[in-house]
Amino acid sequence: MRYLITGTAGFIGFHLAKRLLDEGHFVVGFDGMTNYYDPALKEERHARLARSNGFRPVIGMLEDAGALERAAELAEPDIIIHLAAQAGVRYSLENPRAYVESNLIGSWNMLELAKAIAPRHLLLASTSSIYGANEKIPFAESDRADEPMTLYAASKKSMELMAHSYAHLYKVPTTAFRFFTVYGPWGRPDMALFKFVDAILNGRPIDIYGEGRMSRDFTYIDDLVEGILRLADIIPSEETRVTAPGVTDTLSPQAPFRIVNIGGGQPVELMRFVETVEAALGRPALRNMLPMQQGDVPRTYASPDLLHALTGFHPQIGLEEGVAKFIDWYREFYGR
Repeated sequence: MRYLITGTAGFIGFHLAKRLLDEGHFVVGFDGMTNYYDPALKEERHARLARSNGFRPVIGMLEDAGALERAAELAEPDIIIHLAAQAGVRYSLENPRAYVESNLIGSWNMLELAKAIAPRHLLLASTSSIYGANEKIPFAESDRADEPMTLYAASKKSMELMAHSYAHLYKVPTTAFRFFTVYGPWGRPDMALFKFVDAILNGRPIDIYGEGRMSRDFTYIDDLVEGILRLADIIPSEETRVTAPGVTDTLSPQAPFRIVNIGGGQPVELMRFVETVEAALGRPALRNMLPMQQGDVPRTYASPDLLHALTGFHPQIGLEEGVAKFIDWYREFYGR
């Protein structure tokens, strides 16, 4: 198979591309190498992918439609997986323009590209942040999600809505998957696990927001990749409609379009997460207890039922195992 993947220098895109390359597929990876966090980490991810003869990198910004078109010409993709985005809940308070340019204009450019080349399947990375402070738990894909708490969440919901309209108008089979606090080796330095491990090993305090009372539905990177690839084989159509008891399908009656959570449905309280990191490192953290930050939500909690009904899969790797694997990678990569 031939894939065009955006965001291959990023955490998730790197792991997804590596899995596909290991399986013998051809991947064109598109990335802008922004300085949102250390570009050297992004460059190292791409360098490792480039060890495979099946990988071709294209460097460019999503806002540059011409760069995306060049990537598509090189890829001639059967499947497009759009992962690239301006990520981060808190950064959206500092630099909102980046979210408009990347997540709105950039995603629209991707939809225009899919319209032109008609891939077998277009998959788009969305986020659990869309659910906002939803009090109904677990979060199901059919739940109302019209009250975003940040511009990041609003930009991702807007991408979903634009994608539905393109799926309807131009019959591009499209799946938007919402992921939940993904972690693991090669993770982003702005994420809690990276920050905690780095701070504890270097004798700095860690900031614990919400007085530690928040909870997150953590998803190990290998589980996320497995979910994405299984969904890639489930092309939205009338033939893929789910009729399992107790499961509400999100296949649109107006378009070949579906939204699917990729999360384990096992939220973990922040203090348990901290204690897991401490145990894995064998040393306690210096804890700086702080109130909840603007834009944060008290919990994320995925319903994995639709994912399981479609693919027979749900995330399986536990927090202790996943944290240990991240720490092993961190120690090796940074020599600590």
